[in-house]
Amino acid sequence: MNKSFRQILLISGIAVSSLGLTLNASAALPFFGSDKEEVPSLAPMLEEATPAVVSISVQGTQTSRQQVPEMFRYFFGGPQEQLQERPFRGLGSGVIIDADKGYVVTNNHVVDNADEITVKLTDGREFKAKKLGADEQSDIALLKIDPDNLAFLPIADSDKLRVGDFVVAIGNPFGLSQTVTSGIVSALGRSGLNIGGYEDFIQTDAAINRGNSGGALVNLKGELVGINTAIFGPNGGNVGIGFAIPSNMMKSLVDQIAEFGEVRRGLLGILGSDVDAGLAEAMNADVNIGAFVSEVQPDSAAEKAGLQAGDIITAVNGRELSGFQELRAKIASMGAGAEVSLTILRKGKSMDVDVVLDDATQAEVTASQIHPALEGATLANGEDNAGNGGVKVAELERNSPAARIGLQQDDVIVGVNRNRVTTVAEFRNALEESTGVIALNVKRGNSALYLVIR
Repeated sequence: MNKSFRQILLISGIAVSSLGLTLNASAALPFFGSDKEEVPSLAPMLEEATPAVVSISVQGTQTSRQQVPEMFRYFFGGPQEQLQERPFRGLGSGVIIDADKGYVVTNNHVVDNADEITVKLTDGREFKAKKLGADEQSDIALLKIDPDNLAFLPIADSDKLRVGDFVVAIGNPFGLSQTVTSGIVSALGRSGLNIGGYEDFIQTDAAINRGNSGGALVNLKGELVGINTAIFGPNGGNVGIGFAIPSNMMKSLVDQIAEFGEVRRGLLGILGSDVDAGLAEAMNADVNIGAFVSEVQPDSAAEKAGLQAGDIITAVNGRELSGFQELRAKIASMGAGAEVSLTILRKGKSMDVDVVLDDATQAEVTASQIHPALEGATLANGEDNAGNGGVKVAELERNSPAARIGLQQDDVIVGVNRNRVTTVAEFRNALEESTGVIALNVKRGNSALYLVIR
């Protein structure tokens, strides 16, 4: 009998003996219990795994901008808007990934702006946690606590996950401690959800609700395969569509935070799009998914490795790609200097290309590495006259494309399409996410203006 069919029978509780069949229970899903009476149960695995999943409570102060009505400005004067501070509290989940170092991983949105972070273990112990660093774009944060006798979850290779694999979500939804739900991997490489800047999610139908954020998605061996981070539902409740950050992506980001206190993103240096049937036909390519390279930026890691416009990247480190956004997320989560093997299709022939990634977060970059319309400008992290962060035009070549769109030396770019940017890294990310016409908000001395890139 087919093994998958045997598993379905056993999971469904069908009395296979009535079919006149003899099955080995160990060949199906885990069966735990005595030799005399075996029943399907995840309990033994969960008894090992759940102590490594913690509850996180935070408190802090949020600053919001409040518009002052015109009539009050007329009578009392003052600025058009005022800053207002409000206290807040929040709850979430976390996962202990290193017992010796006391490392706890959670979502950035769980601990963002928190002045005080408390981690509560399943045995009732509570500890104040220190935030070692976080990455807003991928929604990962690393905390540290200092207790003894910690449990931890071993980290699995999430690249080995397959659609249909059984998974279990562990967390603290709605403030309820230690809730466990089960399901399967519904899809891999999910992106385009506008949840974060870099998206490469595992989709699961294991029930995930508010408060599960930062909790664990584990396989049937009790290994961590993902960090639960988002739900898809009209009312914020579970509808069988949840998303988790893959463990490989999480580990790469956490390793960088532990070493540098920040994420130093890798940079490939290409522009491109998803491959679809129309593009595949136009390029006479025998693939319908992957990342199409429309432009290789000068002096980039991609150019040094020999990538060319028209190449189709089909896999990263042997793992098949679904599209350009997945490639972007995988590259961004790898550290600067990481060595990556790309499988590409060029003129009908498949080949592997080894690339050493550049640093996407370096303080000063040649602007053409970010957008071709900015060629001729050198950009650096800087400040405007009010002391607010921005991207300074440190150098500018005369008659260059950047000069022709109206940029001048010492300009400070503070926004892209009305979205605030304070660093070169944020500027790069904002441009990558923009489509169509791009409006740059520029501070020039005490003046503000917009420059348009079409």
